[in-house]
Amino acid sequence: MRQVLGRFASGVAVVTGAGPEGPVGFTCQSLFSLSLEPPLVALAPSRESATWPHLRRSEVFCVNVLGGDQEALARGFSRRGVDKFAGVAWQEGPLGAPHLEGVLAWIDCRVEDVHPGGDHHLVVARVLRLAAGDGSPLLFYRGGFTTLGA
Repeated sequence: MRQVLGRFASGVAVVTGAGPEGPVGFTCQSLFSLSLEPPLVALAPSRESATWPHLRRSEVFCVNVLGGDQEALARGFSRRGVDKFAGVAWQEGPLGAPHLEGVLAWIDCRVEDVHPGGDHHLVVARVLRLAAGDGSPLLFYRGGFTTLGA
C-alpha cells in the first residue's frame, strides 16, 4: 500500500497551535480541501502524535503550507522530543496559533469534528482566515521530499 500510494504526490504543511507550555506543531502531508461552502479542510494526524491532543484541546490551529525551500522545517517538525520551534521564525496569529515566517500559505482553522481513521484521526476543520504568497510548493513523493520540476 505504501509503495502504491507513495506515487500520489502531496503537499507538505506544518500544523501549529498553542500548547500548555508554549507553541506546538507537527509535519503533515495528509491534508485536503473538503468543502468550499462552508469552507472546510481535513487532515489526518497520527493517533500516536504527542502534539495533536494539545491542538484538539485548544480547538484552533494553523496549517502552514511549506514552500519548496522549506524541507528543513518539514524535517524539524516531524521529530519527537525536541524543541521544534528552536531557531524557527514565527509570529502569533490572530487566533493564537503560530504562523511560521516565509511559508507559501497559512490557514487558521477551528476543529469541527474528529473521526476515527485506523491508525490516524480524520479531523474536519472550519477555515476561519487564510492567506497565500508566491512560490513553489514542497512536495512529498515516494517517501521523500521534492519540488515541482525536480
